[in-house]
Amino acid sequence: MKQTVEAIIDEEGHVRLVEPVKIKGAHRALVTILDEEPAVVEEVTQLSEKALEKDWLNPEEDEAWAHLQ
Repeated sequence: MKQTVEAIIDEEGHVRLVEPVKIKGAHRALVTILDEEPAVVEEVTQLSEKALEKDWLNPEEDEAWAHLQ
């Protein structure tokens, strides 16, 4: 299956995917360099999002905060 994922390439040529990709085994990839600056995303926020969603996105959490809606 073909997928398109966003990545950021720094001045040294290092490629960093914006979000994790789940694949089995090794795959070929093509990189298209766009003529625009990347959107600024704080790395700490991006890295913590996956860890925090386990706590945030569950029925117990929804119930605990329901009185504020």
